Amino acid sequence: MCAWSRTARSRSPPAPRARDLLPSVVPALVVGVVCSLLLVGVSLAAEELQDVLWQVLPDALGVGRYSVLWMFVVLVATGIAVGLVVWKVPGHAGPDPATTGLDAPALPPMVLPGLLLATALMLAGGPSLGPENPIIAVNVSLAVWLGARAAPRAPGRGWAVLAEAATIGALFGTPVAAALVVSEALAGQRIKGRLWDSLFAPLTAAASGALTATLVSQPSFDLRLPPFGSPGWADLLSALAVAAVGALLGMCAVHALPYVHGAFQRLRHPMLMLPAGGAVLGALAALGGHLTLFKGLDEVAELAADPGGWSAGQFATMTVVKLAALLVATSCGFRGGRIFPAVFVGTALGLCAHALVPGVHPAVGVSAGVLGVLLAITRQGWVSLFVAAVLVASPGILALLCFASLPAWLLVTGRPQMQLRADGTPVR
Repeated sequence: MCAWSRTARSRSPPAPRARDLLPSVVPALVVGVVCSLLLVGVSLAAEELQDVLWQVLPDALGVGRYSVLWMFVVLVATGIAVGLVVWKVPGHAGPDPATTGLDAPALPPMVLPGLLLATALMLAGGPSLGPENPIIAVNVSLAVWLGARAAPRAPGRGWAVLAEAATIGALFGTPVAAALVVSEALAGQRIKGRLWDSLFAPLTAAASGALTATLVSQPSFDLRLPPFGSPGWADLLSALAVAAVGALLGMCAVHALPYVHGAFQRLRHPMLMLPAGGAVLGALAALGGHLTLFKGLDEVAELAADPGGWSAGQFATMTVVKLAALLVATSCGFRGGRIFPAVFVGTALGLCAHALVPGVHPAVGVSAGVLGVLLAITRQGWVSLFVAAVLVASPGILALLCFASLPAWLLVTGRPQMQLRADGTPVR
């Protein structure tokens, strides 16, 4: 055992015993299943509404499903619908989404129905946000509220950690992502026993949530890109360059957030802010095409299925438009998270690099682009590495991504995050 490990163990509190950890298994399993089912339920409801808005209605009216007119109409209508929820529903659909991240506070129960409704409407209507932030907030709030009644002596933070881990496991279809997020959150904290003692209950909840989501909805992040073999020097250079460009591109959105958010805040009322945001998103969709709508996972799979199907200019346009749409949707008040749209931005960037320089392997370009953009947008190092690697089913890509993360991290560390405080100033 190395010296630093012996020193750390000598200063840490006594490790819990097995009988101390076992009572957490059943609550963690229950939280995992419930959180996963809520996520799947909201996603399925949003998909049904999406089919109505983007297939049934335009077909019945005789207009193109993704015509410029229809995209503009639906996005503005979505802004009006979400604006009504934020304005009239008790709790106003929770806090300003620009001020929230994955680490969600427990909200009063009266807020949750409006937040769920606003999230489902957003997912169906096409704004470029994912479900992660609001669903984590809802699950954390329910877990803390119900847990306080089932076990009044248990700390509320423990229920919150279980719900966060369970939801992240369900979102990505694997508990590994949750374990990485919790491990990063524990960094620098004094924990009792070994790291795995602290991860035992959250990992149980995450595994339960991931397995439930897999059995019910079978989520998959594998883009089935052209197979990537052993990495070479050219691949390393490609990964370093694309990840750095992705980080710089993401930081452009980060620095623009306070200004764009401030511009929408001047409208003061959700029935002005959200329809105006919908109108801007409609204009962006007209520029970037229908693939730049929605949270982006299905659209990413469509891009990856045919890496040569678009020109470098088209990929570049989609990259910039999707990033702008993410920025606008976050700023004007749509309830949603930023991880999944950032994956689309990184994917389009990586495929643009491949189109410009055919020597850039599509798998290398996509994974490095996603890594760089996510590092800038989320400032979550482990999650960024995990998501970038899981998109490409190749063990050889991981070493490249570890190298590529180093210059990208130097570009983003110590700088503002894509999250604001209540007063509108950036979080660092």
